Amino acid sequence: MTTGADLIVIGGGLHGTSAALFCAQKGMSVILIEKDTAGRHASGVNAGGVRQLGRHVAEIPLSIRSMAMWHRIADIVDDDCAFQAAPQIKVAENEAELQTLSERAATLNRLGYDHEVVLSEDELRHHLPAVAPHCVGGLGSLGDGFAQPYRTVFAFQRKAIAEGVRVFEETRANTIKRENGRFVVETDKGTFTSDKLLNCAGAWAGTLAAQLGEHAPVEAIAPMMLVTARMPHFCDAVVGATGRPLSFKQMPNGTVVIGGGRRGRADPATNETHLDFAELKHTAATAKEIFPIMAGATLVRAWSGIEGRMPDDIPVIGPSATEDGAFHAFGFSAHGFQLGPGVGSVIAELIVDGQTNAPLEPFSITRFAHHA
Repeated sequence: MTTGADLIVIGGGLHGTSAALFCAQKGMSVILIEKDTAGRHASGVNAGGVRQLGRHVAEIPLSIRSMAMWHRIADIVDDDCAFQAAPQIKVAENEAELQTLSERAATLNRLGYDHEVVLSEDELRHHLPAVAPHCVGGLGSLGDGFAQPYRTVFAFQRKAIAEGVRVFEETRANTIKRENGRFVVETDKGTFTSDKLLNCAGAWAGTLAAQLGEHAPVEAIAPMMLVTARMPHFCDAVVGATGRPLSFKQMPNGTVVIGGGRRGRADPATNETHLDFAELKHTAATAKEIFPIMAGATLVRAWSGIEGRMPDDIPVIGPSATEDGAFHAFGFSAHGFQLGPGVGSVIAELIVDGQTNAPLEPFSITRFAHHA
């Protein structure tokens, strides 16, 4: 079987489904190929933070663009994705950390960004009444929020299908080649051809990039998450720590989701992740020390997905340097969820219109060429 389209997207996570949707809305015929099911890995199992706070400076324009889309997400995909506006706050546990946060805010202000604000101790406790007594202040992005990852990926997938995107799940892209000016993708369920190609394969994207003659040193990582039983309401913000890993929020149903980047072991060859319970112990201890109320929490479940990390912790976004008509969006390094809508719209501009105003130079795949 050979199936053709204007565009093939490889990877059914949030960035792949988002780009497929926006390209279809611009008039392209689109095929999306996913080796598992939508949201099976990073996009569906992350912490769900919709944050501008603490981003690499290169990501801020994309993050601002995406944030505006999150605030009207129901209009975009006919589902609110359980998006909830909430402050994102990074807590300072001592004066040295507060000084670091103040310097960060001042740097952004000099660059023309004002979304991150320093919080005094009183302001911190206004937003986080249950925070530990030793915390002295923080840094906040008060217009941020969170959403449900799995629900979000499926909302984008449903909308993409409604716009004509043909989705082939449990279909692994094995080889990519160019024949008579078209891309030919051989899978275990047939051959797909297209004029243009988008690589959104996450932790597996480096292998596909190599078939295009490009070096992309993607590391497969397994950020771990914990969730508690329901607790009385005590937190309305998404909380991080300055000096140690933490991502913390209380969901509307009272459960508390805790992460922050401590990692298990990822095995991309088998699709498996293995939890590191010694590291999870540190995650739980950090949550309890910053929120003493957590001493009485009951842990219910832990999990991890497989995420693609780049050496400089920012993604690859943009055109291929070796194959005209090929594009990349991968390596979001455990902080790509918020960027999903914005990146999808930018990629659609690149593919369909041939240009975008988004500053993508820092994300070029060519930055790794000298390591090849």
